[in-house]
Amino acid sequence: MSPKIYTRTGDAGDTGLFGGGRVSKGDLRVEAYGTVDELNASLGWAASKVNQQEIKDYIEAVQDDLFVIGADLATSPPTEGRPRPKVPILTKSRIGEIESWIDKADDELPGLTAFVLPGGSEGAAALHMARTICRRAERAVVRLGAHGEVSNGVIPYLNRISDLLFTLARLENHRVGISDREWSSPDR
Repeated sequence: MSPKIYTRTGDAGDTGLFGGGRVSKGDLRVEAYGTVDELNASLGWAASKVNQQEIKDYIEAVQDDLFVIGADLATSPPTEGRPRPKVPILTKSRIGEIESWIDKADDELPGLTAFVLPGGSEGAAALHMARTICRRAERAVVRLGAHGEVSNGVIPYLNRISDLLFTLARLENHRVGISDREWSSPDR
């Protein structure tokens, strides 16, 4: 018989961190890794909506990275007598790789001349939704970083991923023949 999915250990509103220790489910650390998990789920949904395999491949790679970030954020900081457990971390070279994906996609797109409104195809709309969740995850991690330990590459990575998602949404629309809907100021 497999173990049950429920443990009842969080019924009082706290949760365990990897490496030991318990914190409130309202803790900044839990908010940060929970929002990264939400971003990951939204990317799974976006992958089911996009039409381009190349974009799906990028999404899947980002999802793997987000698991690494989530594990890092869910790991308890070191305390006296308890070192921080080792978990995988993203390398700085990963951010460079993301930038190369953005540049490759951007080379195929028409230049930006105005703000782009979220939408278009289902896939592009899903990517725009994931982008907004990514920005929220970034804000949660920044708040945590102001009060605790956040690995060096996490904030720049999330910042770059939101740029990637914006660019991939535009690419998805472009490849399915839907033009970006540009915002027009009411005073124009």
